[in-house]
Amino acid sequence: MAYYLVSGIPQAGRIDDLQARLAAGEFMGLRPFGRSLSSSLRNARRRADGSAVWEEEDYCRPPLAQERAAVLDQYFDKLEIEPVERGEGWKRLAGLPALFPALGDR
Repeated sequence: MAYYLVSGIPQAGRIDDLQARLAAGEFMGLRPFGRSLSSSLRNARRRADGSAVWEEEDYCRPPLAQERAAVLDQYFDKLEIEPVERGEGWKRLAGLPALFPALGDR
């Protein structure tokens, strides 16, 4: 299994829809990545430039292919993926504000 620091620009007018779907647990049943993706997005952080960033666990090649097709490309532009060690991404994001303050479970 691999871990990635993922960042992207939230699409205008779509972030509230993503928050509502995360709150409703809509992605939890997506196999094999729904639980991991949901947890990661619920805990995503916001950079000063407005971009969103989170650590994501992934098993596929290319990285995040299934997640992008099912969810991410509907809500984020300019996704960037950087390999990291497990937990390292979250450590680097510790001081940033939550993208979805009401949803975080970290």
